[in-house]
Amino acid sequence: MGLLNTSQLPIRAAKWCLSSLSTQKSWLSARSTCLGDKNILLMGPPGAGKTTVGKIVAHKLGLPVIDVDDDVLETAWKMPVAAKLAAVGGRCFLEEEGRALCNFSASGCVVSLTGSNPLHAEAMQHVKQSGLVFYLDVDSEDILQRLTSMKVNRIVGQEEGVSMRDILLYRKQFYEKWLDVRVLCGTGDTVEEVAEKVLKAVERYQKSDEETFISTRCDSAGLSKQKIYFSDVVVEGLAPDGGLYVPKNGFPKIGTREWQRLVEMSYPERALVLLEKCIHPLDVSALDLRTMIFKAYGSNFGSKAVAPVKHLAHNQYIQELFHGPTASFKDLALQLMPQLFAYCLPPMCNYLILVATSGDTGSAVLSGFSRLSGTDRHRTGVLVFFPEGGVSEIQKLQMMSYREGNARGVSVLSDFDFCQRNIKRMFGEAGLTGHLAVEYGTVLSTGNSINWARLLPQVVYHSSAYLDLCRDGVIKFGDPIDVCIPTGNFGNAMSAVYAKQMGIPIRKVICASNHNRVITDFIKTGQYDLRGRSLMLSHSPAIDILKSSNLERFIYHVSDGNSHLVKDLFTRLDRQQHFQVPEPLLGTIQQEVLSGWCSEDDCLAAIQRVHTQTGYVMDTHTAVAKFVADRLQDGSCPVVFCSTAHYGKFAPAVFKALQIPNIPEDPAEQLKKLELIASRPEMHREMIKCLKESAKRKHSICEAEYSVLVDQVESMIQDSFLKVM
Repeated sequence: MGLLNTSQLPIRAAKWCLSSLSTQKSWLSARSTCLGDKNILLMGPPGAGKTTVGKIVAHKLGLPVIDVDDDVLETAWKMPVAAKLAAVGGRCFLEEEGRALCNFSASGCVVSLTGSNPLHAEAMQHVKQSGLVFYLDVDSEDILQRLTSMKVNRIVGQEEGVSMRDILLYRKQFYEKWLDVRVLCGTGDTVEEVAEKVLKAVERYQKSDEETFISTRCDSAGLSKQKIYFSDVVVEGLAPDGGLYVPKNGFPKIGTREWQRLVEMSYPERALVLLEKCIHPLDVSALDLRTMIFKAYGSNFGSKAVAPVKHLAHNQYIQELFHGPTASFKDLALQLMPQLFAYCLPPMCNYLILVATSGDTGSAVLSGFSRLSGTDRHRTGVLVFFPEGGVSEIQKLQMMSYREGNARGVSVLSDFDFCQRNIKRMFGEAGLTGHLAVEYGTVLSTGNSINWARLLPQVVYHSSAYLDLCRDGVIKFGDPIDVCIPTGNFGNAMSAVYAKQMGIPIRKVICASNHNRVITDFIKTGQYDLRGRSLMLSHSPAIDILKSSNLERFIYHVSDGNSHLVKDLFTRLDRQQHFQVPEPLLGTIQQEVLSGWCSEDDCLAAIQRVHTQTGYVMDTHTAVAKFVADRLQDGSCPVVFCSTAHYGKFAPAVFKALQIPNIPEDPAEQLKKLELIASRPEMHREMIKCLKESAKRKHSICEAEYSVLVDQVESMIQDSFLKVM
């Protein structure tokens, strides 16, 4: 069916589908302004301070307090808990303790559970029905010191050859299983400080309606309209007014002692703690979030560290963000984002994810969504548009390898900006979106970094890089670092700014551009000018971008949420192809970020020079960051380069940089030859496997016309199994 007259369609008939975007919260979770008569259940290991904290919290809230040890078990058994354990042994003790808890009934109380209650599943299921479980996540060293000072020498599970440390480690899995809200306690926190954190956690839960999102272009009238939650922005992607969603009240701030708890954690553990802070449990439960994160950052990554930081030379470090399945930093977001998206989907509708890519996003989004299963996968289609001449051959082959039944890539005879601009146009045309809703029960959404669920996971790896340097003794927490990021769309840089806002001591975010230096020019002059500017292809295609979508979030951030200014600037950019920020705002921008650019020759020279000096082979984007940092960073603190892709994805440019002749035409053979030359980092095995599978596949190519892209969208829906039920 043609789409030229879609504006005449009866859009009202589509409301059954489209309205689910704004009303999904009513089915996803029942929000409440208070806990009502629910119990506040305090859970944690022995020595976590549950009893004392419970008394303080109950006093502050004016609630009764119940200690399961003293008020339930000893009352039922008519003997001290320690005596009962000695009399019956650990296994019988757990069963009798569980039976006692199953008979427990209370409401509107602060209840301090025992350290072993979570080991009995039936008892925990029973007690959890009465309230919310707040896990006192206390540092193990603090607990061991407390247990020693309390002269506690026997708890459930302690036998000959089993240390207290072993028991604490074993029990942690059960605490993680049952928690509703984590109360992360800093090293050395007093019970009074822990109690205060519990009170803040309770307040956060009670005031869930304050944890909402607004558009960067939202006016004062928009603030009073329906509240937009995390689950809404994940599905909707772009705000109806054309702006980007941001947290209404900013990012949560994490204290130094809490950050120090994360230093020894694994990457998935860090991600879990940080994302719990940013996603309300009524949007995504703690247990579900944990399941998603550990699936996202598991065996699908070639490095157990997920995003390891390697020393390069002097005070320079590289964070390798290319160990995911598609060898790009985009995997760090796109192995998680599809799971969040599927979790937040309202019923009744199908969803088509539209993505514009300058290279790495395409294969990463196809990989991420292809890992969904069951109904989630059947209701979600993915269509990727990429510039035919603007991606490497290997990137193109990667996108071709993910042609699942409801996922495909389409090449466009234009550049990335054309693809991105026309996707935005589709979202803004009510005639088109209404037609797709009426005819196919399908809603459009996006997987690009304009989607909040794409940007948020990137905050984790910037934080993790700093924590790795602390763990390895390079710095102490509180010491500053700089980060240098090859950027075109500004999403990666924006996530570093957000990490800084959460408390990571990033001194400067250094933005590195190639010869498409629109970001650099803007940061230096305050003028964003696309007039007469044509996109130039480069050795670093992922940053071959002129119109940087996430810059809108940055200007909103540095202008203290001046949505009127943001709307004016970006409306002017759309209409007149340029804008100029006020001089005071430019000063604020330059305090936050630095920027420089790298020529094509300098990019290749940086690859050659680093390989000669260290044996390390950088990809072209990392080389851009290295060159810019060498010019702008003063060496007074460590600088971390974001290595956004494996060098194998840009083999021809690397061969040229290393001055290696006789380059094979076949991409797979190119990787084999590179592997013989480069020892650091290792060749990406999943990429080689992917090339072998996709070498004989063809891909679709379309003309650079809006109507042609729209036809591709409708064809994608018709050909897939997205059917109205």
